[in-house]
Amino acid sequence: MGTLTVRLPDDKHDRLKSLAAHRKVSVNKLMEELSTQALAEFDSEVRFRALASVGNPEKGLDVLDKLDRHFKS
Repeated sequence: MGTLTVRLPDDKHDRLKSLAAHRKVSVNKLMEELSTQALAEFDSEVRFRALASVGNPEKGLDVLDKLDRHFKS
């Protein structure tokens, strides 16, 4: 397991400590959870862009239109 030192403004550090306390986890665990979320979002974007680069734009737009209609109803 690696170690990472991050410099943050004191007010941000205090807010992160409050958030961790609210979630009943350590600041270390909170940062692990937040980094996992950020990496999952990044991986999803990379996968989406890779699929989009070989996809059919018309079909993609059609799917988005169907989703819009579904969530508007």
